[in-house]
Amino acid sequence: MKIVLQRVLEAGIAVDGVQISHIGKGLLVFLGVAAEDTEANVCAMVEKIAKLRIFADADGKSNLSITDIGGEILIVSQFTLCANTQKGNRPSFIGAASPQHANALYEYFIEYCQGKFSKTACGVFAADMKISLINDGPYTIILEN
Repeated sequence: MKIVLQRVLEAGIAVDGVQISHIGKGLLVFLGVAAEDTEANVCAMVEKIAKLRIFADADGKSNLSITDIGGEILIVSQFTLCANTQKGNRPSFIGAASPQHANALYEYFIEYCQGKFSKTACGVFAADMKISLINDGPYTIILEN
């Protein structure tokens, strides 16, 4: 599993020109599910995200987590994070989960997040999405397990 987190002031997703999701201050999560990933990987990643101290405290230091600030989370399935670019110029997606497996873990990720964060929003699995965001910092973290 590979995740790209972006700390945002706000973020949204549109599909076919219609906004379907929006969050305020929090995290935009791009989720790449690999073939070998399990529900245990999802739980570990969500717990890590919930505890990451990447939001500023009163002194401007990164000492607060998303749960500390009551932040919101927007989750986007992105299989391209599982790309292998070691050989040639065309990425290989052999290591990415099958669509059925990836969607099941994506849905489980969303469900797990709904019990952890003040607001959980998401994209549409396998849709052509247009994502807008105001990156806060910028502050971007890559998580892998």
